[in-house]
Amino acid sequence: MEKSAVAAQLSQQFGLESVQPVMNPIGNGHINTTMLLKGDKRAVVVQKLNTDVFPNPEHLVENARAIEQHLTEKANNGEYRLNIIKHLPTLENNYLVNLNDGVWRALEFIGGSYSEDIVDSADKAQAAANAFGLFAKALEDFEARQLHHVIPDFHNLAKRIDTFEQTLAKDSHGRAAKCAAEIVFCQSQFSLADELQTILKSIPLRPCHNDTKINNMLFCSKTNQSKAVIDMDTCMPGYWLFDFGDMVRTFCSPEAEDSLNLDNVIVREEIFSAIVKGYVEPLADTLTEQEKQSFLLGAKVMPFMIGLRFLTDYLDGDNYFAIHRADHNLQRARNQFKLYQDVLAKEPLLTRILAKY
Repeated sequence: MEKSAVAAQLSQQFGLESVQPVMNPIGNGHINTTMLLKGDKRAVVVQKLNTDVFPNPEHLVENARAIEQHLTEKANNGEYRLNIIKHLPTLENNYLVNLNDGVWRALEFIGGSYSEDIVDSADKAQAAANAFGLFAKALEDFEARQLHHVIPDFHNLAKRIDTFEQTLAKDSHGRAAKCAAEIVFCQSQFSLADELQTILKSIPLRPCHNDTKINNMLFCSKTNQSKAVIDMDTCMPGYWLFDFGDMVRTFCSPEAEDSLNLDNVIVREEIFSAIVKGYVEPLADTLTEQEKQSFLLGAKVMPFMIGLRFLTDYLDGDNYFAIHRADHNLQRARNQFKLYQDVLAKEPLLTRILAKY
């Protein structure tokens, strides 16, 4: 089915009044296909869900809608100031549409906003981290265990290591020789999984965003302040150290996660400090001492684990993350390992920054 026909069908299903709706790509996510569908009077965001990654899209929507409802109650009580991304029902009151061999959904479009792929200032970092902190704070009284595990073991480093080792043993695409140095480096860091397992025993399970990339936060076009936390797809039971670590992973480097300029892939200390300040401030009365102590481990685990996942996908023939050039996932892996190494090199400094707040 051509894109125009898909646009017409979705427009009809979700009640957009339009003679000739227009649908164009928006965002740059690796997993789902995200489009802005414009009718005559309004626009909505539509997504074709990747059902290989999310085999139970109903669970994804149930999780997101439960969180939407909780945040809406908080907002109505004056306890949450950010905009809330909401799912839109079809005219028949369904939240998923089967169309063109795919599963689609629609979300409210928040205008007057923009997203960033690279953090260009400490102020932006602090605003974004504060938004994720406000999101976490608003969910502190939400029972994490009521959420579905839409991607089981999403942040389970031990499982990611097992998958890597199995994929490496098969080497079904004959790529291991090309990344021998990266393989040896990964294997030298596997004790990180044991350290993680030990810490997780001492901190509370929380409802977590689990994908706190800088481009999952919208800024206001007029004020440049935080406007909305978006992309609830991976909201699941988890631990705040992962959300903190993913902010470090995606905020701190002045380079994109697939940049080839590895000499410039570093942890900017002023950005790290802004993340800590912004994220901890709304959580000050909730955060346990053990959780705070776990944050530096999160800053190590997330770039290493994402790098490991990129490398695994490269060895497996690029089946998970969308690629746009040859060796893209290998280049992403090298980038993330470089960032991880800089976290290790700056660990004493980063520890002192965390202690300040």
